[in-house]
Amino acid sequence: MSDPNRIACFFSTSGHSGVDRAAAHLIPALARRGYRVDLLKVRRHGPDLDEVPEGVSIVDLGSRHTYACLPAIVRYLRRAQPVVMLSDKDRVNRTALLARALARVPTRLVLSSGTTISIDLASRGPLERWIQRNSMGHLYPMADQVIVTSDGVADDMAAYTGLARERIRSVPSPVAPASLFDAEQPRPDHPWFEQPGIPVILGVGELCGRKDFATLLRAFARVRAARPCRLMIIGKGAARERLLDQAESLGVAQDVDLLGYVPQPYAYMAHAALFVLSSRWEGLGFVLIEAMAVGTPVVSTDCPSGPREILDQGGYGPLVPVGDDEALAHAILATLDDPLPGHALQTGIRRYEIEASTDAYLQAMGLPTRITPDRPSRASKRYSLHAIEER
Repeated sequence: MSDPNRIACFFSTSGHSGVDRAAAHLIPALARRGYRVDLLKVRRHGPDLDEVPEGVSIVDLGSRHTYACLPAIVRYLRRAQPVVMLSDKDRVNRTALLARALARVPTRLVLSSGTTISIDLASRGPLERWIQRNSMGHLYPMADQVIVTSDGVADDMAAYTGLARERIRSVPSPVAPASLFDAEQPRPDHPWFEQPGIPVILGVGELCGRKDFATLLRAFARVRAARPCRLMIIGKGAARERLLDQAESLGVAQDVDLLGYVPQPYAYMAHAALFVLSSRWEGLGFVLIEAMAVGTPVVSTDCPSGPREILDQGGYGPLVPVGDDEALAHAILATLDDPLPGHALQTGIRRYEIEASTDAYLQAMGLPTRITPDRPSRASKRYSLHAIEER
C-alpha cells in the first residue's frame, strides 16, 4: 500500500533551467502543505536546493546517468511506495515509466514536459526525434497524468506525438513568490538607473538563438533613433561576442550593456521602464511572468507557446511576430508612451504565484491541497538509497 503523505520528485536537469527554478519553488511548497517529499537525485545534475527544508529528503540514486539510476529507483519505489512520483523531461519520464512497471507498485505517475516539443526537436537528429515522438505518443498513455506548462504546449504535444489531447493537462508553473508582488526592490548598482529621464529596456535569458536577442538589438536601434533609451540584457551564452559586434555595427553599442549572468534579476526588472521577451519559442516564459509580478510593462513575441496565454491574448502587453524587428520596435515605443499600470499586470499573472500553482499541481496529482503532517524528526535530510532502505 502506498504512503498517502509521500511524494517523490524525479528530475535530472542542467542546474539552471526553468525546471530547476520551478522545482526549487514547488518542492518546499509541497512540504509546507504537510507532505513528505523525496527528491530523487541523479549525481551532478539538478535541481539543487539552497536549503533542504523540513519534510524534504534528498535521495542519492548512486549514478550520474539517468538510465543507470533505474535499479535504484525500482528499489526506492518498492521500499518507500510514494503516493505519487512526479518526473520531468522525456528521458526521465521514460525511466520513471519503466521503474514503476518493474517495481509493480500502486504509485501514481505524473509526467511533465515544459517545452514546445515540435520546435525543440526540429534541430535534433532523426533518431532522437523518432524516440521522443514515439515515447510520448505510445508510452505516456501509461502514466496517470501528463502535465505541461501551457495550453499551447499541450496542443503542440498532442498534434506532434498523437497523444490524446484530453490526457494532457496544462498546469501553471510556480514562478513568482508572493513576496515578489509586494516587496520594494532595491535600485540596482548601475549608473543607468541613476538617470530616470532615459528609460532602460531590459531583456533576460541565455545568449543563444532561441532567445533571439539579435532581433531585439535591431528593434532597439530603431527605437533609439526615435528617442533616447538604453538596452540592458542579463544572461550569458555563446552569442555574446556576436551580439556585441552587432550592436557596434548598428551604431548603438554605447547604449547597450550585456551584463552577464545575474542570479537574482528582480531588482533590474523592477527598475526597468520596459521588459522585452524576443524569443523564437518558449515552453512558458518565466522571465515574462517575473517582470509582470514586479509591475513592469512588457512586450513579447507571439512565439509558441507561453506568451499569448501569459498576456491574455495581448491584453497585458503587445504580442508581435517572431523575428519582426520593425513590429517589435513599434510595440516598444507604444508601450513606453502608454504603459499599463503595475497592479493590472500583477493581477493578470496571480495564477503563477507559488502557492496558487502548488494548489494546481496537487489537484493534477489527485491529492488534497493540504494535509496534517505525520513525519518523524530526523537528524539528516540527505540520504543514500541504502539509508532509505534501512529506515
